[in-house]
Amino acid sequence: MKTSTINTDQVPTVAPTYNGADRNAWIFGWNPQQELWNGRLAMLGFVAYLLWDLAGYSVLRDVLHLVG
Repeated sequence: MKTSTINTDQVPTVAPTYNGADRNAWIFGWNPQQELWNGRLAMLGFVAYLLWDLAGYSVLRDVLHLVG
């Protein structure tokens, strides 16, 4: 049986930089870091709404008067 190992010499210690700053940094303005944070917060909001909908509090169903 073949086992594989990870060569840690090739793994970066920090996230690569965009425009000279860490890509996970919270920087105000229009920059690549804010695009990443916008996507993360949008995913969090989408999951929160799905959980809210599964709990029976559907705003979309109430607004569109859908039977469900």
